[in-house]
Amino acid sequence: MDILFNFNNGKHLRWIFLIVVTSMVLDGCAASDELQQLTADERFKIAVEKFTNGDYLEAIEDFKIVTLQFQGSGLADDAQFYVAECYFMREQYLLAAYEYEALTRTMPTSEFVSQARYRKALCYYLSSPASYLDQENTRKAIDEFQTFIEYHPTDSLVPGAEAKIGELHAKLARKEFENGMIYMKMEYYRAAINSFEHVLEKYYDSPYAEHSQLKKAEAMYYRNRLDEARVELEKFFLKYPQSSLKAEAEQLQRYILQKQEDKAPNAATEQSNKQQSQLLRSQ
Repeated sequence: MDILFNFNNGKHLRWIFLIVVTSMVLDGCAASDELQQLTADERFKIAVEKFTNGDYLEAIEDFKIVTLQFQGSGLADDAQFYVAECYFMREQYLLAAYEYEALTRTMPTSEFVSQARYRKALCYYLSSPASYLDQENTRKAIDEFQTFIEYHPTDSLVPGAEAKIGELHAKLARKEFENGMIYMKMEYYRAAINSFEHVLEKYYDSPYAEHSQLKKAEAMYYRNRLDEARVELEKFFLKYPQSSLKAEAEQLQRYILQKQEDKAPNAATEQSNKQQSQLLRSQ
């Protein structure tokens, strides 16, 4: 009897389990049917509520349903912008940049286009690494901020974009300047000169231009290009008369003059010897 009772009890539990599962499936189907019946406004409202509560992953799915199932509605561009915002809030900046780009590319008349362009640039700005690392995202950020300014010159975000461009230029200038300093330590003075010239030509308004001007003169001094070194120092004194590096520049100037003076007697001796040799040959 116990065996029969246990068998029946197990069979009974299996039936209960099947009933519960079936009920859950039917409820899920009913819920799914209800969701499918939602209008664009209702679906969008649910997604915004999830976004507000910080449920970004779930919000992304709901916003994407709006963009796909209700493409002709007035909420499609709103939903697309929010998809990008969800990724942005999750600090998935490259995915966010892709979604902002999707909005500007496929919905060019949307009221969110200017914000999307700025936010896309901001994504690359926030992905920009330390100066000693690869600066691809830094350059992309500069390009995107410049694109934003070009398309929306009167936007209130333009001053912020310009400030960030300056900041990013300073980072690139720092990287190039640090490259030059590494070359100086390795005594690769020609390469150092090229790096400092790059800073002076492309990032002349950065904080590293002043140092680069002085270091360029110094590198030329070490290569015995003394006249050119003096010219670069004169540029330094002209551009930065109140520089904190003035004492260092004046010391370099003394070194250059001393080296030129040391070379002058040797040059005169060589010229005299050359003249004497020519005179003897003529006799």
